[in-house]
Amino acid sequence: MDKEKEVVVETTEELNEADQKNDYKEKKKSEKNKYKEEIEQLKEENKELKEKYLRQLAELENFKKRVQQERVNERKYASQNLVESLLPSIDQLRLVVNMPTDNELLKNYLIGFKMINDQIFNTLESDGLKEVNALDKQFDPNFHHAIDKVSDKDKPNGVVVSVTQTGYTYKERLIRPAMVKVNEWSDENGNDK
Repeated sequence: MDKEKEVVVETTEELNEADQKNDYKEKKKSEKNKYKEEIEQLKEENKELKEKYLRQLAELENFKKRVQQERVNERKYASQNLVESLLPSIDQLRLVVNMPTDNELLKNYLIGFKMINDQIFNTLESDGLKEVNALDKQFDPNFHHAIDKVSDKDKPNGVVVSVTQTGYTYKERLIRPAMVKVNEWSDENGNDK
């Protein structure tokens, strides 16, 4: 009986040891799974943060490019306001120098003023000011402002027949559209067809 007790005790001890080993293995397996989940979670979080970082970096680069382009445009068009404010004076001076007169003394003054006008305009032209060429051109709403229409069947339909105020571009920007009269006619002579 003592042998039986010893065998039972040994098997019980062996079972306890086996249970402890199994518990230990389960515990290790559980910890291992827990760590794997934690690693996967950290990898996912790292991936999200990396994507967020790359988006922010791209936004920063785009912002830098936009600011750089704005600086270039500011320098390029820095004198646009000055040119715009001079246009009415240039128009008035051009009207005066092209005024017909029979007085020889006045003609001599007008020749001098015309030379001054030409110098001013050439200076502005070298800075980027250009006249909008509108006369006898097809009407373009991007560069022309129609103020009147005429019916002349001798000229093509939609063509500018006269310019009442010169338009100007400064570098690539339109700063004042040309005020024009446009030829518009139809073969129907007012009949609604």
